[in-house]
Amino acid sequence: MIEDREPLDGFGAFLARHSADVEEAVRKAAAAEIMPRFRQLADHEVDQKSGPHDLVTDADRGAELFLTGVLGALLPGSVVVGEEAVHADPASYEAIRRDAPVWIVDPVDGTRQFVRGEEGFCTLVALVHRGVLLASWTYAPARDRLATAVRGGGAFLDGERLFAGPPAPGRDLVVATSHPDYTTDDQKRALLALRTEGVAPRPCGSAGLEYLAIARGELDATAFSWEAAWDHAAGLLLVEEAGGAHLTLTGEPFRITGGNSLPFTAARDATTARHVANLLAGGPAAAG
Repeated sequence: MIEDREPLDGFGAFLARHSADVEEAVRKAAAAEIMPRFRQLADHEVDQKSGPHDLVTDADRGAELFLTGVLGALLPGSVVVGEEAVHADPASYEAIRRDAPVWIVDPVDGTRQFVRGEEGFCTLVALVHRGVLLASWTYAPARDRLATAVRGGGAFLDGERLFAGPPAPGRDLVVATSHPDYTTDDQKRALLALRTEGVAPRPCGSAGLEYLAIARGELDATAFSWEAAWDHAAGLLLVEEAGGAHLTLTGEPFRITGGNSLPFTAARDATTARHVANLLAGGPAAAG
């Protein structure tokens, strides 16, 4: 969630000095830990967490450790909340709700795609303070494409400004939706409301790359049913800075600190976000 505060909540000078350092760290983590294992993973380098669709690899662990060391040193007093560290110690997630600035890290977003040898994965980093998204980095190393966003400063892909723009009139809205494994029965019923005239739902891939597709105007919206900050923080800022919007079932913006009414949507413009959120809220789950 981006609240009504000063444009960068006091972190403008830090980002002006160190954004390039964060970019360099993301690229180095990918070069050292991720890409040498791409299409080269041995069986012992891949483990399951909660189930067969929730995988972790040595690339995830190595990249997160690399980024944790570099990012923490760049901003003294900051905390790193990474997906794999939280899996090991769930209580560490609470740092997102506290006063210290937080680096939110997903070392390999789209691990299933990475394990299958597909290019649809990325590394996500976001800087957050007291629930306010300040800056983000989305790096797709197999394609060598880097998207960045700074609160109030726009969204960029490889240095080119991104503008999502409204969907083209007269065609179905393409909406990427949560994998069924990550939805409750009520959420499944809410998502069924998207199977209606004028909407073309499809399964989502890497959340980070879906958000990038929205910011580029290539995807109309998402409908996601989980709150894990590492999947959403970087992409939500990217979408907002490209002119998009996000809403939960209650019509409020998604809060990175949690407590959201789910599923929620992110979309390429506010009108599309309201339409998708209204469909989700008006489905059987909302009525029940």
